[in-house]
Order: sequence, then structure tokens, then C-alpha cells
Amino acid sequence: MSKLRKWGLPFDIAGKKARIEELESQIIQPGFWDDPSQAEKIMPELTSLKDEVHRFVELDKEVEDLKVLCELGAEANDSQIAQEVAAVLPELQRSYEVLERAALLSGPYDRLNAIVSLHAGAGGTEAQDWVSMLLRMYTRWAEKNGYKVELWDLLPGEEAGVKSATFLVVGTNTYGYLKGERGVHRLVRHSPFDAAGRRHTSFASVDVIPEVDQEMEVDIRPEDLKIDTYRSGGAGGQHVNKTDSAVRITHLPTGIVVTCQNERSQHANRTTAMRILKAKLFDLKRKEEEDKIAALRGEQREIAWGSQIRSYIFEPYTLVKDHRTGEQVGNVQAVMDGEIDIFISAYLKARL
Repeated sequence: MSKLRKWGLPFDIAGKKARIEELESQIIQPGFWDDPSQAEKIMPELTSLKDEVHRFVELDKEVEDLKVLCELGAEANDSQIAQEVAAVLPELQRSYEVLERAALLSGPYDRLNAIVSLHAGAGGTEAQDWVSMLLRMYTRWAEKNGYKVELWDLLPGEEAGVKSATFLVVGTNTYGYLKGERGVHRLVRHSPFDAAGRRHTSFASVDVIPEVDQEMEVDIRPEDLKIDTYRSGGAGGQHVNKTDSAVRITHLPTGIVVTCQNERSQHANRTTAMRILKAKLFDLKRKEEEDKIAALRGEQREIAWGSQIRSYIFEPYTLVKDHRTGEQVGNVQAVMDGEIDIFISAYLKARL
């Protein structure tokens, strides 16, 4: 049993090392690199596992070194050593929390990239401004964690803000971390768009699905698709393309509609839109299978879409509260700057 498991962290170091050896044995096999699809599947997993094990080993070593330092300080009654320990603890705590979040992931698709869609609820400009704030929040979170964000589609509001946005967060486990963000997010503040300065409540929906791996089969028949092209544009008619480069794809059997207008060409937009559609159809199939299992078990399905999962209160006091876990933070600005890991961890722990 690893030392981190004794600390309450279920990190299977032996299992991960065994998996690394298994993958490395596949790589050295003759002809491995002749199959690009196989390499694209295995190499990211191997890199991720090696990174997790390295962080585990480094953290374990740092904890042992700190333990020895604490013992020396206690024996010598040295206040300077105590200050050194206090200075190291915050970063050590952060390293532990990063490793803890990774250890809490157990879903079959958690390791995949995340496709995030934001939509403004009722409330006009106020709700659209709220979507732009959430878009910034998730972008800042991704940047702080070293992830890449690709903006795939954005529909600006008439006056300000964003009506809807779809973006990809690229990085190991991003779907696993962001899947708990799915639901309705509520904002309470004095509206900057209200001349009377009245307090408003706005809503925005967040949807998160995994980006489908190439090996995951999703049957999409050409005859089931309706593909439209149109000119993409920004607020106030600015940055309007002179060609019909934006793409809208409707999947007729399910009614799913996806759009993409942020790429430079119609072909690129169509390719990205198909990636979104494939992910949405895969997610729909996954949900249908989960519903069948829940029905057989007699379980009541959790209502995620359309439920208010979190409130962000700016006035008359500052508070961000997650209604599922009870986790709350008083520093609203820090949360809006991307500090949402506390909510992600609380959600993952609650599902254990």
C-alpha cells in the first residue's frame, strides 16, 4: 500500500507502473509505428501515466524530506526551520490536491478532452454577459492548469456578451474534471445594464461532453445530415466574412444541431462541426445505455440538465455556492478568475 493511500488518497502506484510496462512493451514491438491510429491511442496514455507516477514519486519524496526537517526543527527548537516548513506547505498542499483530483477520476471517458457549450438563459443582455463571464472563467481555469482551449463557435449578443459558445479544452482528464460543471449556473448581481441599478438574477446553461476518440464507433449516415452554410459575423456586423464559411449541421433522426464558424475555411468549420456532432451522438448513446441500466436497477436518474447546480452572488454579499455538495467560497472574484478546483474536487469526492 502506497504512502499516499495512507493519507487518504487512493493512488494505485503499482497498477500504474504495471500499465506503463505493458504499454512500453507494445511500443517496442515490430511494426508498432506503422499503425498511426494505434500510436495516437497509446502514446497519450503512456505520457499521462508517466506524468502521474512522476508527480507521485516527487510528492512522496518532498513529504519525507519535510518530515525529517520538522523532526530536526523540533529537536533543535529552531524557529527558522519552522518558517521554512511553513513556506513550503502551501505548494505541497497544492501538489497533493492536483494528484488527489486525478486519483478521484474513475469514469471510462474521464481521460478525454472536454467539449464545453455555454448558452444564455432568459434575461437578454444580462444573461448574455453572464455567458461571457463563464467563458472567461473556464478559459482562465484551463490556462492555470496548462490546458489548451480551442474556441469552435461563438454567437455574440446584440448589445454585449455572448448568446452561446462552444470550445474544446485539450488535456489529459479535462472531461473528468469538467463533467461536474454540467447544469445551470445562476448569477445574482446589480446589473450594469440597468439604469436603475436594480439587482438581477441571470441563468446560463453549461454542457460538457467528452471528445470522442477515433476508435469509438459512431454511425453517422450522410443521408441523415442536413448541412447549411452561412456567413459568420461578430457583434454589430463587425468581422463579417465575405463568404459563406460558417457551417450548421442538423442530424435529422435526433434533431441535434451543431454549428462552427471560428475556423478560417468552410472545410475546416465542417470538419470541426462533425467532431462536435460525433461527440454529441456518442454522449446521447451513452446516456441511453445508462438510462436502461438505471431502469433495470430501479434507480431514479439524477436530473442534471436544467437543474441549478451553482449560484454566484455578487450583491448584497459575495458568495459562490455549489448546491449539490454544499461547497462555498466567499471570494467571488477568485472563482471568476478560474479558481474552481475546490468545486471540482468536492463534486468528484461526493460521487465516490
